[in-house]
Amino acid sequence: MADITVETELAAKIEEVWEDICDIASHVEWMQDAQAIVFTSDQTQGLGTTFDCLTKVGPIRLTDRMEITEWTPRSAMGVRHVGLVTGEGRFTLTATGENTTRFVWAESLYFPWWLGGRIGGWFGRPILRWVWRRNLQLLQTRY
Repeated sequence: MADITVETELAAKIEEVWEDICDIASHVEWMQDAQAIVFTSDQTQGLGTTFDCLTKVGPIRLTDRMEITEWTPRSAMGVRHVGLVTGEGRFTLTATGENTTRFVWAESLYFPWWLGGRIGGWFGRPILRWVWRRNLQLLQTRY
């Protein structure tokens, strides 16, 4: 398993950040590893929403199948990864000031044997942490 957590401070009110990230389709605008999102449920927001995310990290491309498992407006969004890579992820928002929000992105991922299993997770952790930190830098530019 690879446990990865990254975080940042955003210069925006928590309501503004939530309105941005609850638009799941827009995640491709600030997640460089997310190439495309295709919804597999009729709904595109909220608990139970399912979607496929074409993901690319370096030479590795895969379809990350996800389901929204937690949806607490202005607070948290959780996902379950049910494709080739499995596990859980969570975005957490905390107001740190009148116009600032702490954004925490935490993931626990299991890699398939052909991506090295546990060893792949061990090697993948610093790479994914680097990619997701860059993603959060892109998210910062939205505010």
